[in-house]
Amino acid sequence: MKIRVGLVVLFCLLPGLRAQSPDGHLAVGEKAVGSIGFYTLDGKRVGGATVGKHPHELTLSPDRRFLYVSDYGILWRTDPGEGGNTISIIDLGRRERVGVIELGSYRRPHGMAFHPRFGRLTVTVQNPDALLLLDPLARKVIRKYDTKGRSSHMVTLGPGDEWAYVSNAASNDVSAIHLESGATRLIPTDGRPQGGVLSRDGKLLYIVNSDGNSISIIDTSKQERVGAIATGKGPTRIALSADGNQLIYNLQVDNAVAFADPKSRKQTAAIPLEGPPLSMSLSPDGKRAYTAVESLDRVYVISIGERRVMNSFSTPSGAAPEAVMEVRLR
Repeated sequence: MKIRVGLVVLFCLLPGLRAQSPDGHLAVGEKAVGSIGFYTLDGKRVGGATVGKHPHELTLSPDRRFLYVSDYGILWRTDPGEGGNTISIIDLGRRERVGVIELGSYRRPHGMAFHPRFGRLTVTVQNPDALLLLDPLARKVIRKYDTKGRSSHMVTLGPGDEWAYVSNAASNDVSAIHLESGATRLIPTDGRPQGGVLSRDGKLLYIVNSDGNSISIIDTSKQERVGAIATGKGPTRIALSADGNQLIYNLQVDNAVAFADPKSRKQTAAIPLEGPPLSMSLSPDGKRAYTAVESLDRVYVISIGERRVMNSFSTPSGAAPEAVMEVRLR
């Protein structure tokens, strides 16, 4: 089954989209062409910024003024090559790159998360495998952690930002890293762990496993796996609804966005798309989910409450959109 949104439906929906987020825009990582495109929620491209080769992931500064982009340097994680070694910094007011953080010998930067208490940025690198702690103001690496895993992919900060959790896609485990001491504990998962999200109280961490077709549940006080949720095929990114009652994730193999109930630990619904989605993020108010189908150069806006596609739009041909994030362009 394929979902297509007709013009009549679109014209009815677009005023609602604008009313829900009058100042909101989407930053879209145009992976194949080395740029970040800026779009209105109804799909009008209003600008773009050139970044490093093959950008993979995006994250916002705590004040939401700057967008940080991991310049991975390789189109696909499985492709050969040493990869890039920079993080691009985009000023959202100016809609342009205003600097880079040089990573030196650390290459293939990927997942990122801000440590808001100390204004530090954590980033995974895969050549060699490590977690880096960056000073975004001084624009330099200030500490390196050994993940003890292979293909360190995404990072999620634990409660109080005391621990960082790094998914190791090739060794099928998560590194629990104490950011002060550097102590690391490996927690086994199912096949090819990727994105993660914390429960609202911070007691549980949910990690999607793209080859395991599951969500691993990790107790953040015990640093151990305590359960799992069976999913459709190919989950790679995950988010949590504003009320904490729904897990939302993409299914790359099943061509869908799906929902699971963290209490019953069951998948409850799936919204079919026209191709394989590679990303997942939520709007700041938690009402919308965003994903992109790279092979179709298409971005999707999904209603969380109604569990339906609100809108979809095309990016330039060959852009290969992946990461999508709602931002405010000042």
